[in-house]
Amino acid sequence: MKVTATAIPDVLLIEPDVFGDERGFFMETWQRKKFAEIGIDYDFVQDNHSRSIKGTLRGLHYQLPPRAQGKLVRVTVGEVYDVAVDIRPGSPTFGRWVGVYLSAENRHLFWIPPGFAHGFYVTSEVAEFQYKCTDYYAPELERCIRWDDPQLSVAWPLEGSPLVSAKDGQGLRLDQVEFPE
Repeated sequence: MKVTATAIPDVLLIEPDVFGDERGFFMETWQRKKFAEIGIDYDFVQDNHSRSIKGTLRGLHYQLPPRAQGKLVRVTVGEVYDVAVDIRPGSPTFGRWVGVYLSAENRHLFWIPPGFAHGFYVTSEVAEFQYKCTDYYAPELERCIRWDDPQLSVAWPLEGSPLVSAKDGQGLRLDQVEFPE
């Protein structure tokens, strides 16, 4: 597999080896030993799968310690623009974000470590998004940063106004949220 550090070195873009022929393809999306060699040495405890229509924007979500989540994400149908925001106090990249396109076609995986907020925007007619989490969902510790926070200035590839949930529409600005310790 090919691993590329992003502008925030702890966030990784992973291109798995894909073996294909006229019958289809095979690829390994998780193997503990190989991923530990690139610094992703976690026990994943929960897998999630969502389906969203074009224009849906989900995020920017994170959980506070002791239940902070790292996420290994991928798209199995369609395409999304996926974003990770560094919210680790004291980090040299605090408040910076990175974004990548993930699609069923490119088959890339994106590693978002604990201490990051995460969100995505659906650019195809429909997208199915799957991710592994390093901790269980803990609604009492979940927080949301506004997707359109001017302090972050995420360059979402929007086509009109995005479709957001009521919860995401009530997200707070970066200067209003609690941060992981």
